[in-house]
Amino acid sequence: MRVLVVGGTRFVGRHLVEAALSAGHEVTIFHRGRTGSELFPDVEHRLGDRNTDLSALADGEWDATIDTCAYVPRHVTSLADALGTRGGQQVLISSVSAYAQPKEANYREDAPLLELDDPTVETVTNETYGGLKVLCERSALAIHGDRALVVRPTYVIGPHDYSWRFPTWVRRIAAGGEVLAPGPASDYSQYIDARDMAGWIVSMLERDLGGVFHTVAPSAHFTWGEELETIASAVAPADTTLTWVDEGFLAAEDVDGTMFPLWSGGDDARLLMSADPTAAFEVGLQPRSLHDTVVDTLAWIDEQPSPPSAALTAQRESELLGRWKSAARE
Repeated sequence: MRVLVVGGTRFVGRHLVEAALSAGHEVTIFHRGRTGSELFPDVEHRLGDRNTDLSALADGEWDATIDTCAYVPRHVTSLADALGTRGGQQVLISSVSAYAQPKEANYREDAPLLELDDPTVETVTNETYGGLKVLCERSALAIHGDRALVVRPTYVIGPHDYSWRFPTWVRRIAAGGEVLAPGPASDYSQYIDARDMAGWIVSMLERDLGGVFHTVAPSAHFTWGEELETIASAVAPADTTLTWVDEGFLAAEDVDGTMFPLWSGGDDARLLMSADPTAAFEVGLQPRSLHDTVVDTLAWIDEQPSPPSAALTAQRESELLGRWKSAARE
């Protein structure tokens, strides 16, 4: 199978390329050449910018195209125009952010989607991201019909995660000591290892299967507390403790998700982390254990020559823990 990956040199795209190559397929990568040009030296690289120049895709034919970086519907339509009938089956990486606020946990793929007040907007913000993904999905389904595979993950985790959301927690907990754990521990939490999602997507292409699927793990009722405890069980030194701190206290201290990535504190959309994964499981998605993802992520962290500094400094964490304990004694 000949596979075109649009954006195949960073994190999700990188794992998709690796999964396709491991399965014996021929891969072409279309990217801007800003990162990862040294990767995959035996793979064809075509350079361009999907916002301004798709001429590098003027020739060639593929059995499948995987689009990892469509953020506005114009990205979908311009790629379709450039490829015509030469792109084969189409995969669009979307997000559970496409949903309106679910009314209950364990929601399925037919749950209500977000609607933008202005469908012509192209500025991607926290407020427009989900609605724009909806428009991207609709464009892909309108153009490609049942040959479109729309993938809706929650947080994607694992090695090569340049966002450093999940690696931040692995690194902090692996350092040991008293760890500030932002509550509530009972909030829902879901993730997908990028390698598992990539392998599943390639297997779907091999079977020429389309549709809309949640690529999430492990269930709709997994919690934030279980996630941090699993990280601790995998990499924490013996002296490590998780101290759970109330989200109301943290809000009063002007703490937000930049300091605690993946935390849903104060977020009205926290039920988005409770998607039903049944449909994807039924067609072969097999997530590995979170323990294994944690161990592999720590190994990747240890290989980084200059990892970014954490937004929450050790001093700030200690100060917050001290004030929280004082407030609890009053």
